[in-house]
Amino acid sequence: MDPSESGRDGEDEDKLREVIDALEEEVEVEDRSDGGEVEGEGEGEGEGEGEGEGEGEGEDEESSMNLIKSMTEKLATEPVKVRVHDIEIKGNVKTKDSVFEAQLKELREVTTMQELLQESVRANSRLRALGIFDKCVITLDAGPEELPGTANVIVEVEEVKRPFSGDLGVFSKPETKAWTVEGTVKYKNLVGFAETLDATGCYGLDSTSELSAGVIYPRFKGLPASLATRLTLLTQDWQRFSSYRERLAGVSVGLVGDDQHDISYNLTWRDLKDPSRSASKSVRRQLGHSLLSAVKYTYKRDERDSVFRPRRGIAFISTTQIAGLGPDSRLLRFARQEVELRLAIPLGFANAAVNLGVAGGVILPWGPGYKTKPTPISDRFFMGGHSSLLGELKGPSSLLGFRTRGVGPNELRRPTVAQTDKGDGEVDAAPKRDTLGGDLAVSGFADFSFDLPLRFLKDYGIHAHSFICAGNLIPLTGENTSQWSLRNFLSNFRVSSGAGIVIPTKLFRLEVCLPPSYQIHIFFCYFPLSACLNDLQMCNIYPLLDFLF
Repeated sequence: MDPSESGRDGEDEDKLREVIDALEEEVEVEDRSDGGEVEGEGEGEGEGEGEGEGEGEGEDEESSMNLIKSMTEKLATEPVKVRVHDIEIKGNVKTKDSVFEAQLKELREVTTMQELLQESVRANSRLRALGIFDKCVITLDAGPEELPGTANVIVEVEEVKRPFSGDLGVFSKPETKAWTVEGTVKYKNLVGFAETLDATGCYGLDSTSELSAGVIYPRFKGLPASLATRLTLLTQDWQRFSSYRERLAGVSVGLVGDDQHDISYNLTWRDLKDPSRSASKSVRRQLGHSLLSAVKYTYKRDERDSVFRPRRGIAFISTTQIAGLGPDSRLLRFARQEVELRLAIPLGFANAAVNLGVAGGVILPWGPGYKTKPTPISDRFFMGGHSSLLGELKGPSSLLGFRTRGVGPNELRRPTVAQTDKGDGEVDAAPKRDTLGGDLAVSGFADFSFDLPLRFLKDYGIHAHSFICAGNLIPLTGENTSQWSLRNFLSNFRVSSGAGIVIPTKLFRLEVCLPPSYQIHIFFCYFPLSACLNDLQMCNIYPLLDFLF
């Protein structure tokens, strides 16, 4: 059995047990309140009449309690056969029935009361996750009398009054030492298919800019995945590190799975330029227009208890990309594979944990002349920069203590006109070089985090950590392949270590590490203003229970 499935089954059993316990507690509270009212009425009307009513009510209470006990014991110990007869939707004004059918189709496949309870909780979560309802309540009722052992599912919703939303923020990108201003506008359920239309704009102080627009259809055509389409215009400036500026214009279409699987197709026109006219020979060979036609598949599992400070759990991601799909010989043709594995181990004291991670990637060209053809520089692996070791899975790129794109092959830039006009006594102290990236990259890290002894630091989540990380990358194609060997690859690994303090807040995460360098990592996170309701509170099962038992 899949560990993730067994984990979900265990969670469902816990939720079912919570529902049963809640039923028992609520019945006990109602019985106590009813008993109090009866007793008060008896005192006001007369002793004899009050005693008679009290005895009758007491018998009803006892039989009710016995029924509840037998009902809960039966639910907990043996399956109760039931099937769904009908699903009724109430309150939808704009939303199409097909949206509800896609989100509730699993309910029609249940065979027991236990499965019906579990699927009702999941269906309620899926409906609320669409973001188009202010209220969503699922009621389980008895089916027609002529069809024993059946149930009706009643879904009551209240559509949102403001389907549009927007975000605006300032973000730091430690890997490029740049700041960007990003804004997003979203409109949900415009035509009633629970679709999300969004437009995003981004402008960076390093001349990076992006404009994109897209639409997402949840559970497209009944599939357990959402259809996502997007148009993108992007400009990135890498002159500081590799002497080129990149412009992209493309469209992507993909299926984003509800669990771990994503697949997408991307068609992108790419243009690389060298405005400074100082690029190295290897970079100059990559300049010009190119067309990328690629399909990408991603498998991801993340069972960690936290993203930014995991204390237990495991995470894994694998990304496969095949480019060059099409008859045009000018298409970029390569295969790219990237994997990463994270493991968090609790130590049992001071909230301490050890996080281990290893990542690797390889990119190789294919097609005619692949043995001598270099891989596209924009798709190679680069390593270095001040990005946190923890957090989201991002492949073999993080290596603290080294400058951005500071690890791996590099080449001397072409001298500019100003440099050639210098006299004999004027010589640059450190000639600039272009980082070329690598076709094979491997990196790993170990991080030890623990709480500080002061109580107020614990209350705010401020903690300390120490780390060690290592990595290296090399070319596998082009002119430098003859210099490669496994021994040189292992002996040239870069290693850094250090310690620091982590200060998490609701808006960003501040991480200060010393040595080998003073680093600040800021991650902005948005939090919804509305409170999240418990799944179990959104499922009304009393009418059906009264019928079944």
